[in-house]
Amino acid sequence: MVEQLALFPQTAPRFPRTCYQGSKAKLTNWIWDKLSQYRFDTCLDAFGGTGAIAYRLKQEQKQVAYNDHLRFNYWIGRALIENSNTKLSDLDVERILAPHGISYPSYIADTFADIYFTDDENRWLDRVITNINGIGEPYKKALALFALAQSCIIKRPYNLFHRRNLYIRMADVQRSFGNKTSWDRPFEACFRQFVVEANMAVFDNGKANRALNQDVFDIEGNFDLVYLDPPYISGKGVAVDYRDFYHFLEGITDYENWSEKIDMRSKHRRLLSEPNMWTDKHRIYRAFERVFDKYSDSILAVSYRSDGIPSEGDLITLLKRFKPQVQVERYHNYQYALSKNKNSCEIILIGQ
Repeated sequence: MVEQLALFPQTAPRFPRTCYQGSKAKLTNWIWDKLSQYRFDTCLDAFGGTGAIAYRLKQEQKQVAYNDHLRFNYWIGRALIENSNTKLSDLDVERILAPHGISYPSYIADTFADIYFTDDENRWLDRVITNINGIGEPYKKALALFALAQSCIIKRPYNLFHRRNLYIRMADVQRSFGNKTSWDRPFEACFRQFVVEANMAVFDNGKANRALNQDVFDIEGNFDLVYLDPPYISGKGVAVDYRDFYHFLEGITDYENWSEKIDMRSKHRRLLSEPNMWTDKHRIYRAFERVFDKYSDSILAVSYRSDGIPSEGDLITLLKRFKPQVQVERYHNYQYALSKNKNSCEIILIGQ
């Protein structure tokens, strides 16, 4: 029997759970505590990711612009930040999940066999993505894409798409990591659960919030505060490349053009690489310099790790070129799931 859940529970808005690498969801209250010391009404979350910080700012009645250069994250922003009232109904969900007597494409089934999901799951994904792309209402489509992306993440070992490792999930062995129950849960049940969570998160803060899918240097407009949480480069020069970690989700949200962007030479069918100065240790200093200069009229808040490149000292020096006052805040004893460095801490630099 398919699990049925109420889509409109009578509870206060609540940010959905997430298994996204580098998410600030567990740090939102600490970050807001630091940002709340400054007066601002309009704000930009320039590297929005899961939307956790933008959502917290929305809860505090700020006018929020959420931005992320990844398409699947942009749809998260549309669903949870820009969207104020629209929710998915029971009928919407049934239409998304049901076959409609048409000839469905089989791109995932043909291209990703034995890589991330089973054959039946791949065919299910092809059908559901096609149904979602037929939704005319953009916020309903956004909510559906959010639920689908989260369903894909939760069924993956390490919650990533960086390796061809379906065999880890399917092997009949004792495990010291992962959640086999989530891996084996039917996609449909996961999707329904995340629709519930997405619907619970929708609320109107009375402001004209918006979601963007742009390069941070191309965003137009003025903001009282700009929050920056760019990809992290470790002290060893290894970058967190979200596009590579979540390329499968990028493909889902650009389904019709996916085949033109995929690197068929890679075992796990990643996307063709694109230059990105935020993941290049030789260009990252220039990236920070450019973004500080662009938003020099705004309060600048930078989230980073104390052991990264640039170093904490280098970031402070650079920020002081544009801001006379720089406050440093540290959150100790917080470690990301895949991090092995216990000596670093989360930091926020705030320049005004």
